[in-house]
Amino acid sequence: MAGTAMRWNLVVAAETDSELRQFLVSEGGGRKGDLSKFVEEAVKARIFELSARRAKAENEMFPAETIEDAVREALAWARNR
Repeated sequence: MAGTAMRWNLVVAAETDSELRQFLVSEGGGRKGDLSKFVEEAVKARIFELSARRAKAENEMFPAETIEDAVREALAWARNR
């Protein structure tokens, strides 16, 4: 975890807790910090998924070609910086 860490108090079903802990152990984990790392990665993945879904919905009105042109333009700009 980069930067300042925050403490969360979460409530999950006992079955979810057991399944996750078993999964972590089966992946060679189960050490201190593995649960926090897993939760942080899952939260980041979910935020990314929801952000992408929102962006797609907000851009539905534009033709694919217009979006592709904008992406190409942004990439060209970034490469020339």
